Amino acid sequence: MTQPLSERSRGQRLLQLGIAGGDLLLITAATALAAVGRTSLDVFDVANDVNQVAQSVGLWIVAAWMVANLALGTYTSSHLGVGTIEYARVLSAAGLTAGAIGILSYLTKFNLSRGFFVLIFAIGVPLVLLWRWYARRLVHRAHAHGHLVTRVLISGSASHVDDVAAVLERETWLGYRIVGALTPSSQPTPATPRGVPVVGTTAETAESVLAEKADMVVFTEGAFPSAVDFRRIAWDLEGHHVQMAVVPSLSDISSGRMAMRPVGGLPLVHVEQPQSLGASRGLKRAFDFVGATLLLAIATPIVIVFAIATKLQDGGPVLFRQTRVGRDGELFECLKFRSMVVDAEARLSGVTHLNQNADGVLFKAQSDPRITRVGAFMRRFSIDELPQLINVVNGDMSLVGPRPALPAEVRRYVPDVQRRLHVRPGMTGLWQVSGRSDLSWDDTVRLDLYYVDNWSIVQDLSIMAKTIHAVVRSRGAY
Repeated sequence: MTQPLSERSRGQRLLQLGIAGGDLLLITAATALAAVGRTSLDVFDVANDVNQVAQSVGLWIVAAWMVANLALGTYTSSHLGVGTIEYARVLSAAGLTAGAIGILSYLTKFNLSRGFFVLIFAIGVPLVLLWRWYARRLVHRAHAHGHLVTRVLISGSASHVDDVAAVLERETWLGYRIVGALTPSSQPTPATPRGVPVVGTTAETAESVLAEKADMVVFTEGAFPSAVDFRRIAWDLEGHHVQMAVVPSLSDISSGRMAMRPVGGLPLVHVEQPQSLGASRGLKRAFDFVGATLLLAIATPIVIVFAIATKLQDGGPVLFRQTRVGRDGELFECLKFRSMVVDAEARLSGVTHLNQNADGVLFKAQSDPRITRVGAFMRRFSIDELPQLINVVNGDMSLVGPRPALPAEVRRYVPDVQRRLHVRPGMTGLWQVSGRSDLSWDDTVRLDLYYVDNWSIVQDLSIMAKTIHAVVRSRGAY
């Protein structure tokens, strides 16, 4: 028996229709603008029939583009509002449409204006991508106000339930609301150690879904003893409009390193080797050198202004130089604008009681009295880190990488954490875009190790784009 659509499912359908409607409007507008713009171009031969061509094939181009969006799954609910797959599919749909139009025009010898053809996609693709980005911001805002949320049950052993719950509760913008946990009958407790209420056992998955009106079940280790049991759970949930997600035991491995290849009906997940060597080679170094040089040129006026402000604050030195540990344990002098009083190191023993990271190896205090007024402003927007662009140009640091560590911190590293030193430390990284100082030490290490093992240029570009958003929001900056 099919369960009626939940409020969340209806909201998701409306969201999909709204995004599709926005695409249709913008693609139509791009087609009209391309026809108008083509008549003003002197690049191509003069064509007086552009408007006639636009009227005759324009609607067909719009329809073909929308069909390509549907065919390539750009409106799939699982990708709306999160991840890069949505953007990649939007670009693929535009490319497929352009290719199909070009081939058909050639085969049919249709006199399609080249300027009109180029302008449609030159205007339409950026507009659609910008609209998708804005729609994503609207979705995140709706999540923050309790709309379009996904009610989640987490099934598995209590410790693994808490691991998943910690991630979902931290990333609130994803819109997941945990309504309970399902644990094996051998672990009868009213709640997990983290406080997630246990609403049933793993043997009562379907019943618990109906009782809690859940939209999704996340299966982690301990959720089912065998593949046969999972198959039966899937049968029980059939027709109930409930999403199912499995947290693999292969944690902290990017999707780019995994490939599913069925062998005799057995789904084998092939995993590529870690990418720490790639994160240390010439391509990344060239990317860092060019990027840091350009950013340094752009930021020069800001550097001059805050250098003067720091000097006028108390007459002390403008730069704070501190020994940090670089790639393979090599020491280097990390540069920052001085954001604390001149004798900050001498005063450290007097503020150790303010440390909010007693269980880790870092000293973090949200209200550190040693920070100057100018320094507080610079820290809020990460302006104090601009001199590190010089470190990047010199090859001591990277634009993106693990947080640069102090020698005293490195001496306390356990063997696994030493892997952070396989690449150059970065001005920004996953730790920067995931909460900065709000992160625990364990979370910082986990994100750094994930970056080292799963490095790619695309990921670096994504992190740099997210850094701008994190800095503007000033989340976790102190």
